[in-house]
Amino acid sequence: MANIKSTDKSLESWIWDAACSIRGAKDAPKYKDYILPLIFTKRLCDVFDDEVNRIAKEVGSRKKAFQLAKADHKLVRFYLPLVPEDPEHPVWSVIRKLSDKIGEGVTTRMRAIARENPLLQGIIDRVDFNATTHGQRDLDDDRLSNLIEAISTKRLGLDDVEADIIGKSYEYLIRKFAEGGGQSAGEFYTPPEVGTIMSRVLQPEPGMEIYDPTCGSGGLLVKCEIAMEEIAQGKKRTVAPLKLFGQENTPETWAMANMNMIIHDMEGQIEIGDTFKNPKFRTKQGKLRTFDRVVANPMWNQDWFTEADYDSDELDRFPAGAGFPGKSSADWGWVQHMHASLNATGRAAVVLDTGAVSRGSGNAGTNKEKTVRQWFVEHDLIESVLYLPENLFYNTTAPGIVLFLNKAKPKSRQSKIFLVNASQVFEKGDPKNFIPDEGIQRIADTLIGWKEEEKLSRIVDHAELKKNDYNISPSRYIHTSDAETYRPIAEIVEELNAIEAEARETDAALRKILKQLGVGA
Repeated sequence: MANIKSTDKSLESWIWDAACSIRGAKDAPKYKDYILPLIFTKRLCDVFDDEVNRIAKEVGSRKKAFQLAKADHKLVRFYLPLVPEDPEHPVWSVIRKLSDKIGEGVTTRMRAIARENPLLQGIIDRVDFNATTHGQRDLDDDRLSNLIEAISTKRLGLDDVEADIIGKSYEYLIRKFAEGGGQSAGEFYTPPEVGTIMSRVLQPEPGMEIYDPTCGSGGLLVKCEIAMEEIAQGKKRTVAPLKLFGQENTPETWAMANMNMIIHDMEGQIEIGDTFKNPKFRTKQGKLRTFDRVVANPMWNQDWFTEADYDSDELDRFPAGAGFPGKSSADWGWVQHMHASLNATGRAAVVLDTGAVSRGSGNAGTNKEKTVRQWFVEHDLIESVLYLPENLFYNTTAPGIVLFLNKAKPKSRQSKIFLVNASQVFEKGDPKNFIPDEGIQRIADTLIGWKEEEKLSRIVDHAELKKNDYNISPSRYIHTSDAETYRPIAEIVEELNAIEAEARETDAALRKILKQLGVGA
């Protein structure tokens, strides 16, 4: 295991060095759209080299092997129309040796690769390495040459690195971008330990269909495949792979998710578009397609969906009694979409803002978000809620929660919810905290087994939840400090903000009525 760790680290350092070779660490996040396709192409080149060598052993020379691969593309997974002048040289050397009009040359060759491989179209040929803004090259040839040279220093063939280590390096690079790029980079990055906990608790089985409606770079889907293989047969492919489905709205991130699927050699389909307004996965009858497992980390508290978006839905995602959760947060809108995307025995895990499990509870009057939460509790769809440590996520210091749904809860767990307050299960990091391996295992085992433990976990029945006005936040029921009154500041502030927003809404409604009655200014 020590060897893998050290290889892992050196690969991460290599990728970060490549990113910094463009314009230093500070500006590296701006160039992720150039770096990731090049690393991906390097992997394709080195694997193609391995396949050419395999054929050459049978036919006597690499020259003949290139000719055979060109004549019959089925001999290789991806056919690369890059043939070095000297057949003994690596395929990547065709790109590495570019010396004039490098941006144009790289773009031309990537488009040629895409033309030969329909699976790569729109993914590898999306970036123009020769692009200009106001007459200036976005990435000039000198810096592009530095980047190519930095990427050339490590071989990424079949025997050099495992696909999973490549995936971890992608994850590392995205995390580094998130550190430097703030929210825009962090939006599609779920801390790996959170994804690992989600996938282990969902216990995906061989051949299952897994769906992520806001898949970002595909990290949560990949985690599910890894979790299934760990349970089944370690890392050997002796079981049916999962079928992975995702949708992503941002074109560059959609391309990254596809690269992640391909580089891991996973069976997947990633669609592009706004899932909330136009989910792409549907049956032949036009209904919403359902899956065995659903995972997601949607952007928290989206406020651009209106009541009309919910009312005009023709896919039965927002049932009577639940529906519109209020303009200020679509969190429970996403939960409803995920619930509608589950088959009869389906289970889901979704990362949400902590306020989603407590907002509106204990306040006078009605609250739309609480109404939706109550609907989920009363229909016995919530299996458990995990409260995470603070400062794990890159676009916020807020802790976040993971909500687990189960459409077929076993009888022994019905009319109850299992709450886990893992706010203290972390180690300090710079710039972010992290959950160590033993913490990940402890949390996952606790959630899988519904193991009650003082200051960590509790089974709470629906009657108690009702008494607490459908507040399902673990921090409300499990106190981690000796002071029984302790509650996280972030959660208290969140609730105060919600109360103020409700008060403003009520005040505005009252003013409108008074104005209609001709009372007051």
